Amino acid sequence: MSRCASRFRISSKLSATFRTTHKSHQARNPAGFFVIMGYHKDATKRMIMVYTKVYPMRFGYIALGTPPIQSLDIRKMPKLTDMQIRAWIKSGERFEGRADGNGLYLRYREADKTPTWRFRYKLAGKSRAMLIGSYSELSLSKARETAKELSARVALGYDVAGEKQKRKTEALAKMEAEKNAMRVSELAAEYFERQILPRWKHPDILRRRIDKDINPCIGSMKVEDVKPRHIDDMLKGIVDRGAPTIATDVLRWTRRIFDYGIKRHALEINPCSAFEVADAGGKEAARDRWLTRDELIQLFKAMRTAKGFSRQNEITFKLLLALCVRKMELCAARWEEFDLDGAVWHLPEERSKNGDPIDIPLPSPAVEWLRELHTFSCNSAWVLPARKMQNRMIPHIQESTLPVALAKVRAEMPDVPNFTIHDFRRTARTHLAALGVDPVVAERCLNHRIKGVEGIYNRHQYFDERKAALAQWADLLVALESGKDYNVTPLRRAN
Repeated sequence: MSRCASRFRISSKLSATFRTTHKSHQARNPAGFFVIMGYHKDATKRMIMVYTKVYPMRFGYIALGTPPIQSLDIRKMPKLTDMQIRAWIKSGERFEGRADGNGLYLRYREADKTPTWRFRYKLAGKSRAMLIGSYSELSLSKARETAKELSARVALGYDVAGEKQKRKTEALAKMEAEKNAMRVSELAAEYFERQILPRWKHPDILRRRIDKDINPCIGSMKVEDVKPRHIDDMLKGIVDRGAPTIATDVLRWTRRIFDYGIKRHALEINPCSAFEVADAGGKEAARDRWLTRDELIQLFKAMRTAKGFSRQNEITFKLLLALCVRKMELCAARWEEFDLDGAVWHLPEERSKNGDPIDIPLPSPAVEWLRELHTFSCNSAWVLPARKMQNRMIPHIQESTLPVALAKVRAEMPDVPNFTIHDFRRTARTHLAALGVDPVVAERCLNHRIKGVEGIYNRHQYFDERKAALAQWADLLVALESGKDYNVTPLRRAN
């Protein structure tokens, strides 16, 4: 093969030495030019290409620089251009690799959707290569900058491909740890399902605290990331909205949830351990609120006029007043517990707060209200079936339904001091006393256990006495609702 080394001037400012090859490095293009491939010895020693006309000489060809080239710096002359790359993509030309220099090359295999930038280098005598990015995401100029930075690190002895793989492995491990980490909401759900549902008669009380107060504040956090400051912020938010009693309940339940997490090895320290009742809402002061006759009259009127207050809610409130029962005892009642013909409600022990079963006599107005509810229930097994699909598929209305309904009624009674549904039982107890009902009978109407020694030995249910007392109390309620005068004839106490 003939070779020659020729020294020629490309511009007035730059001289370079080329080695030209007569056969291997010449190719004619459609424009009639030849491609001269050569090496620049004194600089980067990269192979370059120039389009020139050539003239035959004795041993090879010498480029004469046609068309003229102005101030060409061979060291900065790239091999790839965006125009070339776009043309390859458009034509669908595939290749294993086309170099740009500095270790950077472009790969476009048959399986590739887009060309990819790769960087190759040698470390300890071994060739290494790594992916930099795709051409669609990383421009040619950015790819060159990246390759330059990687070359600098390789020159310092760093294994850049190994570093990238290590970062990837660490990122995947972190993602896996994040994925497998238990969140507070998951721990609370597990505690609720395993510790509360099988044992509690009214699990919705805790379910509401979890959904409304705990999860919105810390539910998305990993259990080990929860600190005392997060607990403090949660409790302050509840107190600031005017619910100190709820804040105390939330603290108690949150502490139990994290204690359960410690047993499950989900965390080691309970973030609630340093908090006391005083740090939440403090001790709850005993309530003494009850509704007078005038306030009951206003209540009945407000229930008839309040917007969005249904007839079912109205009957529910009347039954709570007339029968002196607790909210959830009525909300979760099933029709199988009622003997409307016999006017008795058989409340089973598993649904009573004190665990004592009790037969509740039903006054005539209560029987009528219950028959109306039976029509509304549309053959449901529940006295107060759920009015819309719940996330947890609870078949009856939740305890939270009634306070929401009461708020609509309270809006119609701006001059009446605030009261809650729980105050209905205190209202009934107070009016039973005013009607002359014996204290023991009145307490049994509320299904309270008789205190002291008498409670131990006296297991009498006082059914007849309670029937008479509740009948008189229901008559009073009906009279107050209709606006009629009600002359009280106190019941005679048994000697």
